[in-house]
Amino acid sequence: MTKAANDKKQPQISVVVPLLDEQDNLPPLYEQITRSLTGRHEYELIFIDDGSTDRSFEILKGLQASDPRVRVIRFRRNFGQTAALSAGFARARGDVVVALDADLQNDPADIPMLVAKLDEGYDVVSGWRKVRHDAALKRKLPSRLANGLISYITGVRLHDYGCTLKAYRREILAETRLYGEMHRFIPALASWSGARVTECVVNHRPRTAGKAKYGLGRTLKVVLDLMTVKFLGSFSTKPIYAFGGLGLFTALLAFLFAWIVVYQKIEHKTDMSGNPLLLLSAVLVITTVQFILMGLIAELLVRTYHESQNRPTYVIREVLESSDEQGDN
Repeated sequence: MTKAANDKKQPQISVVVPLLDEQDNLPPLYEQITRSLTGRHEYELIFIDDGSTDRSFEILKGLQASDPRVRVIRFRRNFGQTAALSAGFARARGDVVVALDADLQNDPADIPMLVAKLDEGYDVVSGWRKVRHDAALKRKLPSRLANGLISYITGVRLHDYGCTLKAYRREILAETRLYGEMHRFIPALASWSGARVTECVVNHRPRTAGKAKYGLGRTLKVVLDLMTVKFLGSFSTKPIYAFGGLGLFTALLAFLFAWIVVYQKIEHKTDMSGNPLLLLSAVLVITTVQFILMGLIAELLVRTYHESQNRPTYVIREVLESSDEQGDN
């Protein structure tokens, strides 16, 4: 089959692989993905070179020259895994998008299983590395704590948010904008929009080549991004509830401390001018005003954003209706 003929086929599955300095893993990864999907689905492979300094890009050029199903995106510098995945998702043409790491710890043989799970009616299928081959203190323990925290805060219970191996319906990704380290929160973001999310146990293999790119320092980024995700999920269309709530709380504290100052003055003849609670009460009043003003400004920004982008504050799954012509007959 000619390359031109292959290019005309619409892929059913887009496999998105972000990578950084994985020259030794790319050839076997390509072979394993090809073996798991050839003869089952029409597919494409999208590799995103996130600023590699080794021979990764040269290897990818060779793969693309020999296989028209391979597409390569090369960043000018390292922008991070979220940016790489976002670039791959934006260029995916398949109805199903599967993401996995390039370090061979995710098993490409699991891809058909995730795709089959989507066929059961789910929109997102997340991999669960039930048996992990990573260092206990550096990777397993922080991951377990992070997964528990994310599940509790978001209300979307998954065992392994950090597993890159996930399958998505493309329309779900079209509604999701990724920043920071937020790729791991896609299941939660999608669930808040009404997507059906589940997980499958997947094979996890020890790294045999290359070096791990993440350590304990990533945990802090995850916590900060989790705060952002929670705010977006709960208050993105009504920020006054968040800031106004904080403002009411500080106002209550200000009233309480002011009452204590007055009580001490009346009952114990305490000098009000030298009472630190009076100063604290004044500071809290100012803080209350600031919180409320921040909430009002945020409300203006949210309304300006949605109106200027013509973005609704809701997501429609499907519409059932009869045409006007049918109704007139």
